[in-house]
Amino acid sequence: MAEASPPRPVTTHELLRMKEQQQRIVMLTCYDALFARILDGAGVDILLVGDSVNTVLAAADTTISATLDQMIYHTRIVRRGTERAMVLCDMPFLTYQVAKDEAIRNCGRVLAETECHGVKVEGGVHIAPTVRALVDVGIPVMGHIGLTPQSVHALGGYRVQGRDDVTAQRLKNDAKALEDAGAFAIVLELVPAPLAAEITKSLAIPTIGIGAGPSCDGQVLVLHDMLGLNERFSAKFVKRYASLADEVRTAVGAFSMEVRSGRYPGKEHSFEK
Repeated sequence: MAEASPPRPVTTHELLRMKEQQQRIVMLTCYDALFARILDGAGVDILLVGDSVNTVLAAADTTISATLDQMIYHTRIVRRGTERAMVLCDMPFLTYQVAKDEAIRNCGRVLAETECHGVKVEGGVHIAPTVRALVDVGIPVMGHIGLTPQSVHALGGYRVQGRDDVTAQRLKNDAKALEDAGAFAIVLELVPAPLAAEITKSLAIPTIGIGAGPSCDGQVLVLHDMLGLNERFSAKFVKRYASLADEVRTAVGAFSMEVRSGRYPGKEHSFEK
């Protein structure tokens, strides 16, 4: 029997094709090789190594204190666990906003040290020149507008963006500027569904929504939220597809009981010689 051919990797061109053919794009955050293998095997198209690792796994209040070394470490191990999915690194705060040459240096380091497929940066019109500079040296860039977590203090908290005509137009301008700068896709976070639909229709590149309604070309959630592992976070846009925190507690409780009672390990778990 002939060996099965390896899965075809997801590329920026594949994402454009998916938008053209109205095939929805699936994206999840991922922070380690074990989950990367599971998600890759389940057919997820994009694995985003989000700076949300700082809040989800490191218990920080915001993503702002995530470091470049932290993101490189997690992106490297996620990349090791994938064959098909596109792996993107979320560039942390102040690694791309200060100057174009610094952004190129930091993003280039990420690609060289992790072998990931691209980076994600937050911001619209003001960051577009940097996006163009990155694209011009061969670094694929996904944009991110709407609620941008690295600007949470400036935005006055985690709130829906674009609810009035002025801010809605600003988001439209941001999306167009990112597309013109060469971004291959844009995350729309906490944007009213009608506005997200209008932006999505206006762009040739895909949009990935999180709290932005059903009309985006794809959807993303934080993995630990959708699996029900992160019980301290809840939001209207999050749907929990499992309750793994409950299952973990049950399993750990059973293990603890068997250890304390002497039932584990049994003969079947022991070596005689």
